[in-house]
Amino acid sequence: MNKITIMTDSNSGITQAQAKELGIKVVPMPFMIDEVEYFEDINLSQDQFYEKLIGNCKISTSQPSPDTVMNMWDEALKESEEVVYIPMSSGLSSSYRTALLLSEDYDERVQVVNNQRISVTMRQSVLDAMELAKKGFTGKEIRRILEDDKFNSSIYIMIDTLEYLKRGGRLTPAAALLGQFLKIKPVLQIQGEKLDTFAKVRTISQAKYTMLNQMLKDVTERFGCPKTGKGMKIMVAHTQNLEAALQFKQEIEEMFPECGDVYVDCLSLSVSCHIGPGALAIACTKDMI
Repeated sequence: MNKITIMTDSNSGITQAQAKELGIKVVPMPFMIDEVEYFEDINLSQDQFYEKLIGNCKISTSQPSPDTVMNMWDEALKESEEVVYIPMSSGLSSSYRTALLLSEDYDERVQVVNNQRISVTMRQSVLDAMELAKKGFTGKEIRRILEDDKFNSSIYIMIDTLEYLKRGGRLTPAAALLGQFLKIKPVLQIQGEKLDTFAKVRTISQAKYTMLNQMLKDVTERFGCPKTGKGMKIMVAHTQNLEAALQFKQEIEEMFPECGDVYVDCLSLSVSCHIGPGALAIACTKDMI
């Protein structure tokens, strides 16, 4: 019997195929699209999602049903002594609070982590949890370590269009129209609790410059690491913008030569539905292990 099963949800960006290779479990996130329920990476691919988003379908996010989560826990506990479950940030979804309540019926065999992360930073937490489990830490110890480490991460996102912020009610139509007229490209940030505006620029090059400079400041001042990026993991995420993401990866590796290989992945669909295609993000976590 495996001692611990590491489980997360698809907001981590970890696909079902990748989960199988890693030996972990991934709860698929549900989406309502024109009143039909879909599940990420089960019957809804990245391409299908953006086709529907661009096609003006009505899309809303939801949290996994209690039955889905508990059934996956029950199956995992047939093979393991404990489950460490890492859902998306409690500041961005109620998934954590629901899971925490459900876990009360499992006599501490299920540890729900309030890791305050999403997308590539959440993925790194999963990888860290796997390493901790291999080192012999208990589920409760892994949860405590991850929660103590939760704010040692940053995400900055350049948005290509204001259309989807307007659709989601985060911008008034007038503000969106003015922003489009002025060619404003907002840079947003995720620092655990929520998605906030960080800066407003007018060109892609200005947005990348802003994100890189702030990442340098975070690395050196906030996390206390050398400006070369040693002791940090830096990632790139995007929404249907792979070519730009790969170019950004090269620029980051030149700026932070000791951060190692910069991981590139698609941004979580739960975030993507609010910002649309063409977005580019830089993210980091401080090395924990």
